[in-house]
Amino acid sequence: MDTCISLNDEVFFLNEDVIALDQRSIGFVTEKALQNKRGRARICAHKNPEDSLHEMVIAIRSDSYICPHRHLGKVESFHLIEGKGEVVLFNEKGEVIRRILLSKKDNFYYRLNASLYHTVLIHSPILVIHETTNGPFSPPEFAPFAPLEGASTTREYIKSLQCFF
Repeated sequence: MDTCISLNDEVFFLNEDVIALDQRSIGFVTEKALQNKRGRARICAHKNPEDSLHEMVIAIRSDSYICPHRHLGKVESFHLIEGKGEVVLFNEKGEVIRRILLSKKDNFYYRLNASLYHTVLIHSPILVIHETTNGPFSPPEFAPFAPLEGASTTREYIKSLQCFF
């Protein structure tokens, strides 16, 4: 990953015309997720945030909180690389409407074609996924019914979601 450009301690762009990722790449992104404050890191295969297609290999530590959010006018898909996790989908009131378990034994792929609020719960020490979405980058809309990242109630909120599992 000699041509890796670091945007910060969790986002890395590969500035190459041909990209091939191997187990060393998974080790790199996993190590970065284990080391940084938010517990996640990504290798972006797209060259910049303005690209029309975004593909990322993302590692997420089990204690990372992903605030429920939605992407207006976007589609996203996950392909499981390693670990175990769960995508939780919500209605506008914050009620859980669907849960999709991602693991080698269950679903290895998920795609969301609607602008639904969702989060990811991590059920292994680390989850590694390949995410694809359409660009350009635009910030997500965070759910009004959930605590924002850094709030003192995030652990309690995650536990309330996990009791359904």
